[in-house]
Amino acid sequence: MTTPSTLAAGRLEMGRLEMGRLEMGRVALTVNDLDSVSAFYQRAVGLHLLRGDGETAELGAGEAVLLELRRDKAARRRSPREAGLFHTAFLLPTRADLGRWTRNAGMIRTAIVGASDHDVSEAIYLSDPEGNGVEIYADRPVSTWRWTDGGVAMSTKPLDIEDLLASAGDEPWTGFPDGGKVGHVHLQVGAIAPAEAFYSEILGLDITCRYQGGTFYAADGYHHHIATNIWNSRGAAERTYPATGLADFEIHVGKARLAATRSRVANPSAASPERLDLRDPWGTAITLLAG
Repeated sequence: MTTPSTLAAGRLEMGRLEMGRLEMGRVALTVNDLDSVSAFYQRAVGLHLLRGDGETAELGAGEAVLLELRRDKAARRRSPREAGLFHTAFLLPTRADLGRWTRNAGMIRTAIVGASDHDVSEAIYLSDPEGNGVEIYADRPVSTWRWTDGGVAMSTKPLDIEDLLASAGDEPWTGFPDGGKVGHVHLQVGAIAPAEAFYSEILGLDITCRYQGGTFYAADGYHHHIATNIWNSRGAAERTYPATGLADFEIHVGKARLAATRSRVANPSAASPERLDLRDPWGTAITLLAG
């Protein structure tokens, strides 16, 4: 008997067999105040400081670097209406982990700017000291995702905080656990059509959902690895640097996917078969890494 669970598992396996896995890698932000931003991601988000030298800080879970902060005191402060980062979404391994994070956020009085049930996931939203958006989320079981004609149903409904807290059990929150990762990166762009042309046609991602003013993209049957929207940034021009905010982000892909992407790029900027450096139509830097 074919069920939603087996269909979703089939999509995941088919994508991996054809192109190799795709996973989001570390996100890099340029910041004016390294100390305060790093402290926020450690205390409020729960990332662990892995390395730092006074000019950069690498934070993550286990040995995995999820976020790199780069100090530039002279960089102009990015406007919330320009292209760039909407939010970095940090994915916890289980719903219980999200419950523990939520309980701790209440205890330390973390400022929450939103909380939603998206059908495929449950999410809580923050803003760092320099205005960079943050999402902390956990996926619902893949078997509950509803797919129709290649698209997955996602909505924005109130989050049941009480039920989420009840899932936490008695274990305390001790920071992002091993297995926590960047689940997706959500971007602000100037227009949807060129965003879809780049992220779907050039990068080769599937369009999994469209909202009014937003498009979601993924590989391997995931709900989304990247999203683009014009909710704050309609008509935004190409980004100018140096500026705070998103510096670049990495995507780990199979060699076949990297080669296929390279074949669709005019004058690729990196010659290595293991790496491809790209910029989207608004100048946001993306690095594809093989393996």
